[in-house]
Amino acid sequence: MRIFVMRHGQAQPLATSDQDRELTEHGKVEVAKMAGVLLEDQLNFDAIYVSPYIRAQQTANIVKSVLATSTSLTTLNFITPNDTAQPLQDYIYGHFSEQDDKNDQSILIVSHMPLVSYLVAEFTNGQHAPLFQTASVAEIDYNVNTMQGQLVAHCAPY
Repeated sequence: MRIFVMRHGQAQPLATSDQDRELTEHGKVEVAKMAGVLLEDQLNFDAIYVSPYIRAQQTANIVKSVLATSTSLTTLNFITPNDTAQPLQDYIYGHFSEQDDKNDQSILIVSHMPLVSYLVAEFTNGQHAPLFQTASVAEIDYNVNTMQGQLVAHCAPY
């Protein structure tokens, strides 16, 4: 399985709540640029998991639009900035471990710092915990059965 972990694009610094912060115009541009990189790699995601926060939802929708994919977005309430990585790893194991084609699956996770760094650390057994620029993406080659992976790439829009 290939897991792509993406941080949302640059967001407005202030809003009525952290959940309501929207992408800036610059954030929308950087997300579209990263989505273009994913498009060049001819990626087709079998699942797209996204935080319920507005900036993550906007990011996922831009990626979905650029990729012109019919894959629906699945909002997960446990991938917000202050969450931990283990629930998502358990979710992926529970959802994919019994599938025959799990090794051929590609998923995208759109979330926030610091969780995106924690996810990479969890999926690679602590080998990597990169800092993420806004709209950057990490790719992990992941074995669902052993719940272990290897960081393959980490790419930023600039």
